[in-house]
Amino acid sequence: MSTGNGKGDAGGASADRASGGPRSAITDSLKKPLPKRFYKEVSVGDVAPFQVLLDGRAIKTPKKRQLALPTRALAEAIAAEWRAQAEVIDPAKMPLTRFANTAIDAVADTLEAVAADITAYAGSDLVCYRAKMPPKLVESQSEHWDPIVAWANTTLPAHFEVVAGVVHVAQPEASLAAFSKALPHDAFRLTALHVLTTLTGSALITLAVFRQWLSPDAAWKAAHVDEDYQISVWGEDAEASARRRGRKAEFDSANRFLELTASAS
Repeated sequence: MSTGNGKGDAGGASADRASGGPRSAITDSLKKPLPKRFYKEVSVGDVAPFQVLLDGRAIKTPKKRQLALPTRALAEAIAAEWRAQAEVIDPAKMPLTRFANTAIDAVADTLEAVAADITAYAGSDLVCYRAKMPPKLVESQSEHWDPIVAWANTTLPAHFEVVAGVVHVAQPEASLAAFSKALPHDAFRLTALHVLTTLTGSALITLAVFRQWLSPDAAWKAAHVDEDYQISVWGEDAEASARRRGRKAEFDSANRFLELTASAS
């Protein structure tokens, strides 16, 4: 009783797959058929860690581990995903299940490596590299990003340097150490943070969301300042828009996953 692929980033699904964009006929013809729904009833166990039960039997991850969830809220949400499956079981429509599988099968075994990967984003963070021109973009970056950098520097505390241009500037080791210390070290929340970081390109934006200083909507806008400026100048591309909608759906799911694990620390 397993689903999800557990490959790629911590979310177990690439942005391209999430985009729902067009696929070639050859790709579609080679896709494995989805497994048929084989169960009638979906329920949640009574004790923590909470299990999702299919006809009374506990679901297992792709690695055959128990799909044991830290909060009832998360277990109920995952149970709802399984109830929503009709004739077949489609992992692409079960993001919370995919994230949980990844947390249990992959992240739980590599907590330090995943935390280090998120911290590496902070070392070359999106919000620390600014355009020199044109003035409208410079202004927009400053409006959305300056408060995030200031918040991180005050809260951690740290000193993240902001530079003009794209040439890499090493951030102070003490700042990166402070950032790393601020990360949670449980598999479920770390999974969500890794997904959010890879989708936004910013560990500082992600940390601000995690600490509830920045709303998910404000975070998404901050992560797309450059892209939104390009759209304002050149117009919107249909294929790029489809990819962005897919990334936004994954972003929203990762935020929900994070919120549903909030009581587990």
